[in-house]
Formats: sequence, C-alpha cells, structure tokens
Amino acid sequence: MLLTDKTAIVYGAGGSIGGAVARAFAEQGARVHLVGRTRQTLEAVAADIKDAEVAVVDALDEAAVEAHAEQVGDIDISINLATRGDVQGAPLVDMSAEDFLRPVTNGLRANFLTARAAGRRMAARGSGVILALNSGSAHGSPMMGGTGPADGAIDTLVRNLAIELGPSGVRAVGLWVAGVPETFTVEKLAAVNPAIDESAVQGIVDHLAGMRMTRRNPTLAEVAATAVFLASDHAGGITGTFVNATGGMVGV
Repeated sequence: MLLTDKTAIVYGAGGSIGGAVARAFAEQGARVHLVGRTRQTLEAVAADIKDAEVAVVDALDEAAVEAHAEQVGDIDISINLATRGDVQGAPLVDMSAEDFLRPVTNGLRANFLTARAAGRRMAARGSGVILALNSGSAHGSPMMGGTGPADGAIDTLVRNLAIELGPSGVRAVGLWVAGVPETFTVEKLAAVNPAIDESAVQGIVDHLAGMRMTRRNPTLAEVAATAVFLASDHAGGITGTFVNATGGMVGV
C-alpha cells in the first residue's frame, strides 16, 4: 500500500471530496485524522475508516489548529479541503466586498495555518507532504466572484512553501479540481449561487465536460487517487506545482 505507516490530517474531511480523500488514504494504509467543524459529518466518514481519529477544529482558528497538530505529533501528510465561503453567479460589479473577499481571506488563512502547523513539524523530521486544492480559476473565470483571486493566492502559497521547505525534505503540491458531478446537489450549489435549480445543475455538468480536453468530468475516485499518489513516496520528485485533476480544463 502506498501510504503504509503514514499519518495524515484531512481538514474538511466531512465534505464530499474530503471524505473521499480520507477513505482513499486509509485504504492505502494511512492513519487518518478527520478534522472539520461539524462532528456529525466527520463521524459519518469515520464509520468507514478503521481507527480514524475525529477532531472538531475550525481551520481558521490559529490556536486550535496548532494545538491539534501538537496533539497529533508526527505528521506525514496534511491536506486542506475546508470550505471557503465562495459566492458565484454574479458579476464582480454587482458583488459586495464581503462576498468577494471571503474566499480569499478564508482560503488563504486556512491553508496558511494548516500548512504552517504541519510544515514546522515536517521540517523538524526531514520529510512530509502538504497538499492543497482549488479550482484552477486563477487564470480568469467570469462570474466566479472571489474564487479566482482565492485560487491564485493559494497557488502562490503552495509554490512558496515548496521553495522554503524543500531543503528540509518537505514537499508542497496542489491539485486543480473543478466540477466533480458527484458533489453537485441543488442545495450545495445554491449556497454558492442562489439561482441554481435542477436543470441548471445538469447544464453546469454538461458545460464543464465540454470545456475539458478529455470531454468528460472527473470522478471522486479519480480525484482521491490523484491525492494518494501525490502524498506517496512515488511522487517524491513532484513539488511546487499543481496537478490538473479536472480532466484538463481548457485554459488551465
């Protein structure tokens, strides 16, 4: 198994992608710590993972993130999948400053705090992998609000972490993941874009598939498998970059 005897922290483990990644890590032999803000969703994922540890921690809370990392001790893998509060579907000129800036400030803060907590401990041990995920919208995507700027900030953070931590044996890698249909529900998408209904969801799925080089959308299993590979020793030469797990979005 690719992750045997490794300890992984999955922030946002109660979400669709977080849960899939956590299960995949466990299937490959990792000891998994499930972290998030809602115990119920975390415990639902934990039910599928032997000996999973559950911790209710807000990734935006500096003291709580640091205290949890100290409790875990040796960390081999850290991945942040915490939600950022993105708002989409409106032109930038019609968006409030709060809605525009929320994913930027939340996304950058959560990724920085969790990466810093893990990176300090990994560097002291001489090994480890920090993973991040965003939609790859930094290159320009209309009607996406603050998603593009947030993605761009996280892209840069990952590259800078890789440069600084690389000499200590620590890798930092990102995944560009946009539009996994298994995660789409009217309820979830309406939290980001209030104008969404069932027909709009199907339209988004079809549109995304048409934008991809492969002309098909990625599955949760494929995204999780990519995260497993990047976290494993088989990806030992990969750092300071982003892997496109979207099926090759045109323009990304």
